[in-house]
Amino acid sequence: MWMIFMLLPLLGIAYIGWHIWTMVPLTAFWRILLIGGLLASFLLLFLNFNRTIDRMPMWLARCNYDIGSSSILILLYLAIIFIVLDLGRLLHLIPRQWLYQNYYTTSTIALGLFIVFLIGNIHYYNKVRVPLALTTAKPLSSPIKLVMASDLHLGYHNQRKELKRWVDMINDEHPDLVLFAGDIIDMSIRPLLEEDMAEELRRIEAPVYACLGNHEYYSNEPAAQQFIREAGIKLLRDSAVTVGDLCIIGRDDRTNRHRADLSKITSTTDLQRFTILLDHQPYHLEEAEQASIDFQFSGHTHYGQLWPISWITNAVYECAFGEHQRGRTHYYVSSGLGIWGGKYRIGTRSEYIVATLTSEH
Repeated sequence: MWMIFMLLPLLGIAYIGWHIWTMVPLTAFWRILLIGGLLASFLLLFLNFNRTIDRMPMWLARCNYDIGSSSILILLYLAIIFIVLDLGRLLHLIPRQWLYQNYYTTSTIALGLFIVFLIGNIHYYNKVRVPLALTTAKPLSSPIKLVMASDLHLGYHNQRKELKRWVDMINDEHPDLVLFAGDIIDMSIRPLLEEDMAEELRRIEAPVYACLGNHEYYSNEPAAQQFIREAGIKLLRDSAVTVGDLCIIGRDDRTNRHRADLSKITSTTDLQRFTILLDHQPYHLEEAEQASIDFQFSGHTHYGQLWPISWITNAVYECAFGEHQRGRTHYYVSSGLGIWGGKYRIGTRSEYIVATLTSEH
């Protein structure tokens, strides 16, 4: 599997490199430099996964993260562009000369990519407030306001300055409760500790509950748990808690193959109250329905982060994004407040959910 993961991108880079070599109207030296730069940028990505960047100075680690994680997205779009051009040429819709030493084609592609990724970066910083109305026939003494978010991915790219803005947005809502559906941490705990992001999270002016995500495991799960608790967040790991008229259940992430079955958790849970399930990865949604959960909040998918990966998430998940319903159980799968890797949202959005729970009576 690891060899396939390495081989496919390298084959893609070879395909892109051949097109750059034949299309870009520059000398051999500059074409070699351009192709080598793309390859080097891609290889930087692997320094993120093997934790080499944790031993770098912070400024260098951040540059490495941004360049490496952005390169894979740019290479994806270059591959798509060249595939479309090749198909157009084979179908005699595009002249052959467009793909050989052509200044206009090269300039159009370069300018187009720059504009798309610039807009995608601006779009990422525009956090969308999503109102969500929930009702229940179960006892409810008064309406309850919840702010929910997933996939903050705090780390080398989403730094404390950005987190401060997010906390301010949450506090401006004056919620009764705040719920995080996993992946609070990105790939490394180091930047969170060095910037003391726990202090920023403690500014949230409401009780905060969360479940673990897969990235908490990637970043060192015991250290992630300690950080979450130091941030004043009540971590629910295959456990439930009663908060006023609510019952909140947090599942361990499915990365832990030994996590408890949902039916086992609910067997000792007060389901007479409106029950909210936090489960990071939205697989097997039927389990919540079978367990008589009222509302499940999940994340993880990022809705692909950018088009056309959103098509893949739609094929993989029963619900990859947005509202969903099975029987009497309601679901919301969030595309995430933060993001992994390069800060680009193309065809997707960064969001947080403001839910109001009211009685049907």
